[in-house]
Amino acid sequence: MDIGLSSACFYPDLHTENSIEKMKELGFNHGEIFLNTVSEYEEEFIKILLEKKESCEFNVNSVHAFSSSFEPYLFDKYYRRRADALKHFKSVCKATKLLGASCYTFHGMRYTNFNELDKKFIIDIYNELSYIAMESGVKLAQENVSWAMSSDLKFLTFLAEKCKYPTYFTLDLKQACRANVPIEKYIDIMGNNIVNLHINDRDEISSCLLPGKGNLNYKNIANMLKSVGYSGKGIIEVYSDNFSNYEELTKAKNFVFEIFSDIL
Repeated sequence: MDIGLSSACFYPDLHTENSIEKMKELGFNHGEIFLNTVSEYEEEFIKILLEKKESCEFNVNSVHAFSSSFEPYLFDKYYRRRADALKHFKSVCKATKLLGASCYTFHGMRYTNFNELDKKFIIDIYNELSYIAMESGVKLAQENVSWAMSSDLKFLTFLAEKCKYPTYFTLDLKQACRANVPIEKYIDIMGNNIVNLHINDRDEISSCLLPGKGNLNYKNIANMLKSVGYSGKGIIEVYSDNFSNYEELTKAKNFVFEIFSDIL
């Protein structure tokens, strides 16, 4: 498995456009680009990222948006609010395509009781979003997020069974731990529709650590991913306070690569 890095690791210390060169300097040839604010969805800014990407010979695997600012409102019953959020969604899909990424890492709805959902409304929205993404040439990759509906196994099963178009997924290890849901249960539901993988670690004290700093059993995780045919990239995604110097990110990459390359 090729191991990449998320530009989110550098937030808020580096501007998004400067993170590409830094990731390349640290030995990463690909990664996930986190667009940190609405102005970074604009085409002129994406052109700056594209120039940086090409000059550094860096590949963008996936794109992540400032999701809390608009994604939950894609499911709002107030049409105008939903329409405004959809404009941002379309901009991110376009940015994802322009950067050559294969998928858009999506958080979606905030958590609520599954039984209280207007399920037809939700499926109609997901069908629309998936269609827009497909028209843009990218996959909408629903991430399991502890504070979102996507932490709920029933909800993910519902999407996988009821959506008109294929439901793709980003599996995030730390988010599974935060939701107190065994990672294997997410893998069972997501199956061969996992298209993106966020790698991190955890222990009894912290839910997010650099790979190798906690006690996750990566060999078991790799074997589970192999069993569902995962062949995508692995993206290290932690927070800037999870490391004290950039060299630790390179060490984490080498650690993960050694484990996953033996199995996947």
